[in-house]
Amino acid sequence: MNASSNTEQQWTLRLYIAGQTPKSIAAFANLQAMCETHLAGHYRIEVVDLLEQPQLAQGDQILAIPTVVRRLPLPIRKIIGDLSDTERALVGLDLRPMPQDRGA
Repeated sequence: MNASSNTEQQWTLRLYIAGQTPKSIAAFANLQAMCETHLAGHYRIEVVDLLEQPQLAQGDQILAIPTVVRRLPLPIRKIIGDLSDTERALVGLDLRPMPQDRGA
């Protein structure tokens, strides 16, 4: 049998931005760094620029930008800001570090 563990679960994150502002660029870089650290190989980041696709803001009820929406795994979670406060972002997105056994 081929059972999937939680660490193999695919995460889908959507980052809402409005153009290439410093906050938008920082949010993407911070999100990518967090995902590489905690979800390496098990995530997908979708970037939605609301200057190009404003109609997409309504579906996820986006009120401020940048905003990250964790679409999978459920439940959906949102966090607003550039994600520079890593601890707050990890808690907000309910990102859990991958388990590592390095000594006991």
